[in-house]
Amino acid sequence: MTKDTMQIVREQDVVPFRNRVREFAVKIGMSLVNQTKLITAASELVRNMLKYANGGKVVLEIISKSAQTGVRLTFIDEGPGIADISLAMQDGFTTGKSLGLGLPGAKRLVNEFDLKSAPGSGTIVTVIHWKHGR
Repeated sequence: MTKDTMQIVREQDVVPFRNRVREFAVKIGMSLVNQTKLITAASELVRNMLKYANGGKVVLEIISKSAQTGVRLTFIDEGPGIADISLAMQDGFTTGKSLGLGLPGAKRLVNEFDLKSAPGSGTIVTVIHWKHGR
């Protein structure tokens, strides 16, 4: 199993991170469409981490389950946390001035999405996109 951890502390870390996500997706033979979905979701999540939590780290892994292979990304920050996860998961919700995809957009781009957060204890978002994802 291939695994890597990247610290994301400034905007300049985003491009190398995106390139690393692409390397993992290419390594398992993910289609260009699925690579694009994964990288787009990853970009949104990493920018959220920078914007709201002043960065954090991302664990990149190639995983296998029942003859499926995929890429799992775990975004871990020690920011202020998300007070209302159900509100944050609504389309159009923003605490910033952006019209970004936000969390619901990122969720739609990947096969599996898990968010754990509480005020004052940071946020962990885990996404998985399978090689033959939708």
